[in-house]
Amino acid sequence: MNSVIKSVAYTLTHAPDLVIHAGTTQTTERIVNPESEYLVALPKALRKYEDAVNYPPNQTYIGGMTPADLEKISMPWYENGTKSDRFGKFGEITPQEELYLVMQICDCFDLVMLEASFAAGAAKQIESHPLFTDEIKARIKPGTEIAVIENEVKENGAEGLYHDNKLVGCVKKAHSIDENLSAHVILENLVSKSTSVISMMNLVKNSGINIASVDCVIDCSEEAVGDMNQRGGGNLAKASAEIVGFTGATGFDVRGFCAAPVHAIITAASLVKSGTYKNVIVTAGGSTAKLGMNGKDHVKKGLPVLEDVLGGFAVLISENDGINPEILSEYVGRHVVGSGSSPQAVITALVTNPLDAMGIKITDVDKFSPEMHNPDVTKPAGAGDVPESNYKMIGALAVKRGELDRTELPNFVTKHGMVGFAPTQGHIPSGIPYLGFGREDILEGKITRTMIVGKGSLFLGRMTNLFDGASFVVEKNSGTTDTGSISEEQVRSLIAESLRDFAKSLGGE
Repeated sequence: MNSVIKSVAYTLTHAPDLVIHAGTTQTTERIVNPESEYLVALPKALRKYEDAVNYPPNQTYIGGMTPADLEKISMPWYENGTKSDRFGKFGEITPQEELYLVMQICDCFDLVMLEASFAAGAAKQIESHPLFTDEIKARIKPGTEIAVIENEVKENGAEGLYHDNKLVGCVKKAHSIDENLSAHVILENLVSKSTSVISMMNLVKNSGINIASVDCVIDCSEEAVGDMNQRGGGNLAKASAEIVGFTGATGFDVRGFCAAPVHAIITAASLVKSGTYKNVIVTAGGSTAKLGMNGKDHVKKGLPVLEDVLGGFAVLISENDGINPEILSEYVGRHVVGSGSSPQAVITALVTNPLDAMGIKITDVDKFSPEMHNPDVTKPAGAGDVPESNYKMIGALAVKRGELDRTELPNFVTKHGMVGFAPTQGHIPSGIPYLGFGREDILEGKITRTMIVGKGSLFLGRMTNLFDGASFVVEKNSGTTDTGSISEEQVRSLIAESLRDFAKSLGGE
């Protein structure tokens, strides 16, 4: 029996000060050109929290509006924000103050220090938050004098935590000489862990699942947790599960650059289908390195810094209940070692090969979800409209295969695709953002199937020049369930078959 997509959560965390102090583009610029015009102009280009909440692509990501709603809004979207709510049907947009508090909650080694009044204010903010349980709140620690924090930053190599450009805390290094446990790396990992925790908290609410029934958590973010003896050893999944309260869950990490979420969901679906586990959560937190990644181009052209949010998601994959959409784990797309890296080779491996195995055409997939990058971010940076480019390649291949008339190609993007709305957080846009909408569209009968496509650039690690990617299809449930038993009709059929076999053994009919 195929496993099903039981529930999905998506969250964003506004982190403008982390753009300045943790984004790779900015930290590199301070080393290469510390007096640059960009660094001087950057603070004024940062958005307020309300602007991030009201930004239409952000609202789409958390389910405050649909991709179809977003498409009706004129671009550039940053000029056409509308008054919106922090919470959407899939998740929420968390302010920076609460992120720092969650980082302290997630800190198990007393590495996060928050100034006393700031910590008290952040703690008060979450008092009425419906997802912070008493067990999670009990992890909040008292604040520290600002002089102690200043000394850690100036004298001991701690990474400062800033809010409104004011020092309000720090993350201490976890080892005197181990670069893998430097304050900067600990900051990256704590942010990823914290935003994953926020996503899983929202998933618990969305799904209504008993936390004791979660068997396994798989983390597929892009951060590496470890020390000098096993850099990247993990296990961020289990670390995050501990905070949320999944006491009965094991966990492990799946890494594969931007394709990791699809690899992780295929893994989870297979584990559930095999009967190894009943409920598996796939989760990922955000990446501080990607904050302000295209900031230079945005500031140069008079735009606000749009890459000011950390993305997160969590997906619950469970046994077949006869209702929720199924993951067809026997028909996955795989970019194998010999696939090649040309656009046609990639689309063939990830799209047409699994569809051929299913015996269906490209046009039989109602919606494709490849790299769902927000074009408001990528186009000013010269990267074009990434989702649109993917859809055009898929449509062109459909034409080449005789499955689509050339005159219908312009409509293929509209009919089988959607506008991009995900933040440029690497792994976050890679197919997964539509999974929540796709599940709902299938349950509501708007579509029958969707294909989720993830891609990854392995050459970034300098170990291979190979490309990577994977895909899977989600379909309307066939209506059968994993009950562990058989129906009365099946019992009667088995009895009748047994009687016939017995009669034949006696020489009768």
